[in-house]
Parts: sequence; C-alpha cells; structure tokens
Amino acid sequence: MKKALKAYKNSKFLASPAARDIRILAEYLEPKERLKKNKVVDTLVIFGSARILSPEDATARLEALRASGTAAAAEIGKAETALANSRYYADAMELGRRITSWAKERYKPHSRFIVCTGGGPGIMEAANRGARIAGGKSIGFNISLPFEQVPNPYVDEELNFEFHYFFMRKLWLVSLAKAFVIFPGGFGTLDELMEVLTLVQTGKVRKELKILVYDRKFWDKILNLENLAAFQTISEKDLKLFSFCETVDEMQKELITHFKTVEKKFRLLR
Repeated sequence: MKKALKAYKNSKFLASPAARDIRILAEYLEPKERLKKNKVVDTLVIFGSARILSPEDATARLEALRASGTAAAAEIGKAETALANSRYYADAMELGRRITSWAKERYKPHSRFIVCTGGGPGIMEAANRGARIAGGKSIGFNISLPFEQVPNPYVDEELNFEFHYFFMRKLWLVSLAKAFVIFPGGFGTLDELMEVLTLVQTGKVRKELKILVYDRKFWDKILNLENLAAFQTISEKDLKLFSFCETVDEMQKELITHFKTVEKKFRLLR
C-alpha cells in the first residue's frame, strides 16, 4: 500500500468546504509574510472606478467611433463621457507618481506610504502606473470575480495579491493604510468608502486616517451626506471624518502634511 497523501498536500481537501477556515487563514498569513519580506510598513490606498479609461484609450475609442461613420449618437455620447472621465485616470496617475516620488526619496528602501489599490483596471491601474513611473513600490490587492478582473500591469510582481474572500481583501486594504483617496466610482467604491467611514466612526479603527474624497461636484450628484446629519442618522461631527479635494495639488498637500504628522508619531512610538 502506498503512503497516504499528507493533509496539507491534499488539494481536493483544501478546496472543499471543510477547509474553508484554512483558506481564510492562508489569505491572512501569506500576504502578511510577503509584505514583511518586501519591507512594507504602511500604505496610501486609492479607490475608484475600474471602468474609467486612460485619456489615450478614451481618445482612441472616440476617434474610432467618429471615423466609422456608422456609430449611433448614443454610442458616441458614451464615448465622449468616457473621455471626460479620463481626467480622473490622469489625476490618479499623477497623484500616485507624486506621493511615490516623495516617499521613495524619504525612505530608502521605499517602505512607507506605498501606493496600494484593488489591483484592477481604471483608477486602480492609474494609481499603480503613477507609482511605477516614479520607480517606487506598487501594491495590488486583487479579488477573483466571475468576470475575471485581471491584475493591471503596473503592480509589482512580489506585491500582486489575489484574494477569494472580500473581507480578507478589505482587512489588508485597511490594516496597512494611513490614508485613503476616493476617486469617482460605482458600487465597489461606495462600499469601500462607507466601510472605512463606518470603521472610523465606530472606533474600530483607532489610528489617524486621512480620508479624501475627490471631486465634490461628482459626489454631490451621488450622495447627500449632509442630509444624514439633518435627519439625525449621523452626527454633525461625522461629516468631519472626511474632506473633499478638487485638485492633485490639494490632495498632495493634504496627504504629505498628514504623513509627516504620522511619521513624527511613529518615531516617538519607536
């Protein structure tokens, strides 16, 4: 009789419902070890729509439609909207580049305030791309989805993570973060924004987190958080848990001021 397969080498068992606890633990321990190996201390997390195109891609799509001579007006209208939205891609890329350049120069090796995203396309790609342009580290916490969200090409290979469980992915997005920037996005971005605000509001996250929401004109059409305070379902002070920014310069200034404060406290704690 041949030897039985060891339990930890039994792929059928590990993929079964009985081993779910092991898989959850693996999604905590494996990233923890890899992040430590790559000297990642903390991050700047940038959220936003996976559907927003780069200016070059949006321009090419619109020009192709116009040149075809057969595209419907509605289709061209959507392409024009995509081109207008591509400015968010450009701004996320520039923010990722600026913060990475600053942090990379300040920390050698680059270990702090590392740009981190959900690892996918759109705004996530833009922020990781900016970090890559600056020559710094770039983290992607991707998630397996039915429509196969693939990692964008600007995430470092050693810092490219793939999660099955949303809650484990969110744990890693939040646990290392010193700041969040929320670009325009859809359900996923709203979910991430509200979860972070809830964690801070309820005191489950006690560290100082800077939460910046980009482009008030966009978000005022989507959310009316002031009305939550008016209806007394949140307090007035909860509206101070985040702030709006309108330019990359403004975001850069807010983030670096915050990071310097965090940095000072970090040294004191050591």
